Amino acid sequence: MLLQLILAAGFALNAEAATARIVKVLPHLLDNEGRHTLSPSLYERDAYQAFLRKNPDKCSGLRFDVQWKVKAADWSQLRLRLEIRGSKEGKPFVLDQPARRNHWYNRWSSLTLDGESYQKAGDVISWRATLWEGDKLLAEQKSFLW
Repeated sequence: MLLQLILAAGFALNAEAATARIVKVLPHLLDNEGRHTLSPSLYERDAYQAFLRKNPDKCSGLRFDVQWKVKAADWSQLRLRLEIRGSKEGKPFVLDQPARRNHWYNRWSSLTLDGESYQKAGDVISWRATLWEGDKLLAEQKSFLW
């Protein structure tokens, strides 16, 4: 009887559903050389981002750095999706890529809107980042205006 109880508890723990959350989404303008900062300093990054916002002709794209966490998921089906609404285009731009494990618990992924898509989008009005396991939504974070 005790053995059956222990086995049942073990199966219940193994059948745990995937839990996930998107911790942080950081949008960064990229200059014509693909840089978002000139040095590793956070102060310098913020100052360079302010410079790029004032000089849009020096921008070549927009990179979103997304920090996410997930437990008990099927890694082969895990995808990170970012939808971006711009001032010029009516429909959202969708960036989608497999979510890859690059650390034991915290993960960062980068999605970039550049080239012709960046020019078509115009200024970013809102965005939504989602984490999917197949067709099941695990986590979501969106900007205020989404």
